[in-house]
Amino acid sequence: MNLEPRIPLLIFLASMASLAFEVLLTRIFSITIWYHFAFMVISIAMLGFAASGTVLAIYPGLKRLDRIGWFTLALGCAMPTGFLLANLVAFDPVRLAWEPWELLNILLTYLCLALPFFCTGLVIATAFSVENQRAGLLYGADLVGAGVGSVGILLLMGRMPPEQGIFVISLVTVAAACLTGGWRIRIAALLPGGAIVALLVLQPGFSRPRISVYKGLEAALQYPGAEHLRTWHTPFARIDTFKSPAVRYAPGLSLRYLDRLPEQIGVSIDGGDVNAVTDTAKPSELAFLEHLPAALPYALAPRRDVLILDPKGGLPVLTARRHGAERIATVESISALERIIREELRTFSGNLYSRESWTGLGRSWLAGATRRFDLIDISLQGTEPSGAYSISEDYRFTVEAFRGYLGHLTGNGLLSVNLFIIPPPRTELRMLATLATALEEMGVRDPGSHLAAIRSWGTLTIVARTSPFTPGETAAVRSFAREQRFDLAWLSGATEEEGNVHVRTRDFDYFRSFRAILSPTERDSFLTGYLFDVRPVRDEAPFFSHFLKFDRIPETYRTMGGKWQFFLDGGYILPAVFIQACAISALLLMLPALAAKRSGGSDYAARKGFLPYFALLGLAYMFVEVALIQKLILPFEDPPVAVAAVLASLLISSGIGSLFSHRYPRVTRPATTLLLALVVALCAMLLPTLFIIAAPWPLPLRGAFFCTLVAIPGALMGIPFPTGLRLLGQVEPAMIPWAWAVNGVFSVLAPLLAVMIAMTAGFRVVLLIGAAAYLLAFLILRNRICANVPR
Repeated sequence: MNLEPRIPLLIFLASMASLAFEVLLTRIFSITIWYHFAFMVISIAMLGFAASGTVLAIYPGLKRLDRIGWFTLALGCAMPTGFLLANLVAFDPVRLAWEPWELLNILLTYLCLALPFFCTGLVIATAFSVENQRAGLLYGADLVGAGVGSVGILLLMGRMPPEQGIFVISLVTVAAACLTGGWRIRIAALLPGGAIVALLVLQPGFSRPRISVYKGLEAALQYPGAEHLRTWHTPFARIDTFKSPAVRYAPGLSLRYLDRLPEQIGVSIDGGDVNAVTDTAKPSELAFLEHLPAALPYALAPRRDVLILDPKGGLPVLTARRHGAERIATVESISALERIIREELRTFSGNLYSRESWTGLGRSWLAGATRRFDLIDISLQGTEPSGAYSISEDYRFTVEAFRGYLGHLTGNGLLSVNLFIIPPPRTELRMLATLATALEEMGVRDPGSHLAAIRSWGTLTIVARTSPFTPGETAAVRSFAREQRFDLAWLSGATEEEGNVHVRTRDFDYFRSFRAILSPTERDSFLTGYLFDVRPVRDEAPFFSHFLKFDRIPETYRTMGGKWQFFLDGGYILPAVFIQACAISALLLMLPALAAKRSGGSDYAARKGFLPYFALLGLAYMFVEVALIQKLILPFEDPPVAVAAVLASLLISSGIGSLFSHRYPRVTRPATTLLLALVVALCAMLLPTLFIIAAPWPLPLRGAFFCTLVAIPGALMGIPFPTGLRLLGQVEPAMIPWAWAVNGVFSVLAPLLAVMIAMTAGFRVVLLIGAAAYLLAFLILRNRICANVPR
């Protein structure tokens, strides 16, 4: 049977299944550990692809078209197998603090989950090796299939949990293997197909993702009398409701309040980020709302028009109602949470989200609004204090974001920020520095007179505005703090002693730190000398929780009690994973080199000079992909949405570009790669301006605009790789698997390296490095290929 006409279709289906599997793994990582580790999924996929090239380079006998059907069948089996094995390993980053062997679990997770991508790589690399002159067509089928898979899987994820989605796409892949028509493959597919159906129908316990016991949901359910109520799955979030003694949510409640709290239902997002919905049936039990630090803005003046950003379980809404707010607008970033509370917990919550409720990123909503508010309330508080992983981006708390908030206040309106105190001081100092910088950029010369902060036993509330506090308002802050037994963390004109009265600390560090940051003459020296990096955060590198200073590691280690957990939370898991990936990648590159050396041939050895071209393409593509995903979180307002939109736009446009190069070979000239480098560099420079221009637009229009923008470099990015494969196939087709492995290896390292660079230098630098890599690829293509190889 002639398989050649079916090869593009098989590649399309295999790539579609692989990308769908990759998206499902991202969701599973979000639930079982934290979504910030989803960057590992991209590296895992590229590791599998690279390994397939290595194997084909060592065993060239596998490069036969009649084996592609078997490789596709292996992919269908490998997806559920790899997932179940990784679920058994159950890597947990928290355990790294006291279990060094958990590093081995990272490696095992990589190997288990790389298996399906290894099979996909065998399908694609085999086709490239045999049909290298159709590389544009095959690569186009690969990329378009991947793009379709990244979008299509979202429809499935809205109807079932991600682990069940894995079994569904595995069945589709097994069916695709049968398209090859061989009776042996069809018979062989019966057993794994039946097993996958059984897993899908029976849903045994071992097939359910194992959530870290250190995440909020699992920890809360360990309490006596805890009860899980219900689970909802959406393409972008898993929402759980439960009852537990751990859910007692009144952050920073004054020690003067001695009455009971109302009943509360816990709500968790992706197994963590636990919040509480408060029962409003008995108004008398809501008196505690008057004794929270978050009530400070209402103690200064009535707040008629209030905006609450990310109200989650709704406690800030109840606080505003309790203090007589007439209009309360809410913007919740997790749309599924807003819908569930509005529809499923409507009566219990007191109809929190019935009026003037929107979903999305608060700063983006404000950018399109002309309305001004007496109070804008932001909270960083769940039901318990927790640090955030420094590799997580957060566009809510940058200088640019605070300028937007402050710019939408009425003349005497307040911005209120509420957060837990997690010693040693880091989050609150960075928040203050960022807020002070925003005020200064808005023309405020003395930010200290525009800010006030109070401290309870476990929380801090900061209020700020663009006009100075009046003497009457300053007296009101003092009075509220004294009555509720809170301390003044900062108030213009206050003394150090006033900051350490009720909840006493060993010294006056809080007050002195706040004073230094708010002083234009002392700030730089304080930020330079402080143990942690608490400098203001900007959109270019929005890693608000990245506090580590590389030159202060020994002192930091001692300050944190000789524990490594802080370093793991601080992002040092990235270098650990990167080192492991480097070791594996080196092995994958060495094996084909040793095999090539044994085969001999001086001409073959000379052709190795073209391999850096494929390395640069892998590095550049992933740098651009990672940077665009992270940068476009801001206009798309949600990380999972940004991942899906950017992947679909980039991959499908790259696939179209590759297909175009197959139809019109003239675009494969080196000048195309040079143009690509210029376009990527231009994107790096223009994106911040485009964000400002598009910010007021409705989300659908904004999303369509940026998807189109991504498609411009995306179409060009699909051309250089098949161009190189065609040229390599003309002179040394046996090296194509090695080139595939080299490209895959650098694609493994690139996502990890991109995040580490972004944390220190910003995503613009990552994009510029990607542009530089494409420029070097252009030079190699022009000098090494065009000058030496007849076309």
